[in-house]
Amino acid sequence: MNLAELGQSIGLSLQDEELFLQAFTHTSYAHERKGEKGQPDNERLEFLGDAVLELTVSEHLYRRFPNLHEGDLTRMRARIVCEPSLAVFARGLDFGKHVRLGKGEEMTGGRNRPSLLADVFEAFIGALYLEKGLDGVKDFLQTTIFPLIDDCFLTQATDAKSQLQEAVQQDRLGSLEYQIVDVQGPAHDRQFVAEVWLAGKKLGTGTGRSKKEAEQRAAAEGLKQFQKKA
Repeated sequence: MNLAELGQSIGLSLQDEELFLQAFTHTSYAHERKGEKGQPDNERLEFLGDAVLELTVSEHLYRRFPNLHEGDLTRMRARIVCEPSLAVFARGLDFGKHVRLGKGEEMTGGRNRPSLLADVFEAFIGALYLEKGLDGVKDFLQTTIFPLIDDCFLTQATDAKSQLQEAVQQDRLGSLEYQIVDVQGPAHDRQFVAEVWLAGKKLGTGTGRSKKEAEQRAAAEGLKQFQKKA
């Protein structure tokens, strides 16, 4: 990977070559070089980048839509911070050509695989956060990603329960089951706790002021976990 070329292509001056090399190193590449003193893979940076994206996208939506309720903002964020969208962002930045892959992954088309590209995008955000801090990540997203997220993109989002149902049906994994497992607070300020289950396994938990809101939040969490496992 050429760090100067990468930085030039996205309009940033990147300094820590080892850090960004790690961000673009897939596990397949690292595994093929276990016996060498090689570069660590990007999974830890992916973990960090996921959290940074959640925060920065949440703040962007919070400021951009001051009149929207939490549930609407949550659904918008889920539409942005998900595998299909992150893969689109990565393709637009031509991240695929910089990824270091193992031979097997290369031969099977890993460089263009949505899940791999989404992971690389998150890993890059993690690396960018470590080098330039939160403001640096915000500036990058503001100039490269947020302009792509127009009102049409956001309003096309279906509710979380529908998205999760579609994902489950597509893979033919069985039926979803929602359960209200707890009710908290006084009568005038109820908080419902919902869980969503699939094939005997809990996918997500959510809390809301109504059963419907709690189920939507459980579905949003379940969708995120389902996409990660997929």
